[in-house]
Amino acid sequence: MPAERTPQPDCLFCRIVRGELPSKTIVEDDLLVAFHDIAPRSPTHILIVPKAHIPSAADLTEEDGPLLGRMFATAASIARDQGIEDAGYRIVTNVGRWGGQTVDHLHLHLMGGRAFDWPPG
Repeated sequence: MPAERTPQPDCLFCRIVRGELPSKTIVEDDLLVAFHDIAPRSPTHILIVPKAHIPSAADLTEEDGPLLGRMFATAASIARDQGIEDAGYRIVTNVGRWGGQTVDHLHLHLMGGRAFDWPPG
């Protein structure tokens, strides 16, 4: 694992992955954990977080294809389980401060349960 991908002691999501902070976890496997957002922006708002510390989507490489596939497949599975698949949902990742990223650890926001406008933000 590259040095930048090692768990960070002060990273909020690394601490959740390690079990140091509580979360309402709904899925966990060898590569990721998914849990309810503590400040939801929609009736369904779930974060899908890789266990490896990857600062943002800007740090991904082609070698991350299997991880991204797992993250998106997990999002689709959760959407079905949460009953938002048919009406539709949004999957978002933010990059950098101007992109709205508040935790420097790659994550997907799975949001649904209401209509969303376009363009966002």
